[in-house]
Amino acid sequence: MTDAEKKLWSEIRRKQIGVKFRRQAAFGPYILDFLSIEAKLVIELDGSQHYTEEGRQKDYVRDEYLKQQGLTMLRFSDYEALTNTDGILHTIFLYVNKKDNDPLSSPYEGDRL
Repeated sequence: MTDAEKKLWSEIRRKQIGVKFRRQAAFGPYILDFLSIEAKLVIELDGSQHYTEEGRQKDYVRDEYLKQQGLTMLRFSDYEALTNTDGILHTIFLYVNKKDNDPLSSPYEGDRL
């Protein structure tokens, strides 16, 4: 795990945010940084390789596959995970604790910060 992943994992493991997450979870042909089956939520922390054209294309294909499986993807940069962990936790908390089954209307969903 990267330093960013370690930092976020220390905050979301053991149901600290209300649902259980697995780290480095295998799902179909992919390994996901963090997965909550209960919340149908994937959290990805993106390093520099994700900001190349090839990286963006691969992420798009992956995100579409996960969406077809009924999962929602929240993406954040490694930098943000290291410098704004509380903001990321707040976004995850809002998603996990939404009152209805509609996807959270968030500027973060599927976007990189």
